[in-house]
Amino acid sequence: MIPAGRFKSECLALLDRVARTGEPVIVTKRGHPVAKVVPIRETRKPLRGSVKFRGDIVGPILDAWDIET
Repeated sequence: MIPAGRFKSECLALLDRVARTGEPVIVTKRGHPVAKVVPIRETRKPLRGSVKFRGDIVGPILDAWDIET
């Protein structure tokens, strides 16, 4: 646990520590926990290469002559 004032002055270093160690930091105000800083764990696969294009992807969706008014 870390007081909010100390967190404020050491924020960037604490964020680096959380990212490096994976250990969360609990921020307190007047001795009461108010926030928890936790690392982000990326579980999604990269999207590159996961999409397949079929047909013309830049042309118009509808032919202007097919629209009935």
